[in-house]
Amino acid sequence: MSAAARSEPIEVRILDREYLVACPEDERDDLIAAARLLDKRMREVRDSNRLAGIDRIAVLAALNLAHDLHSLGESRQRGQREERRTLEDLCERLDRLLDQAES
Repeated sequence: MSAAARSEPIEVRILDREYLVACPEDERDDLIAAARLLDKRMREVRDSNRLAGIDRIAVLAALNLAHDLHSLGESRQRGQREERRTLEDLCERLDRLLDQAES
């Protein structure tokens, strides 16, 4: 088994709780960053709703992150459509210029 494919346990701390997660060595930094982001979001939810239980905090934080991810995907798709339209417009302009030059 290669070093990249080998999963090693890594300890992450989320909302003052320790979790041991198996993770390929080459993904450790990403996992740590994800755990920090989740911890931050869960703290924000907890701070805005002190009476919420840990399950509700986790679900609301996950929902917020899912919304952010969905919005990012939608934004990326809009950007790709705009880029495609711009490229199509440029191609049409080039075609017209080439037609004029040939005339």
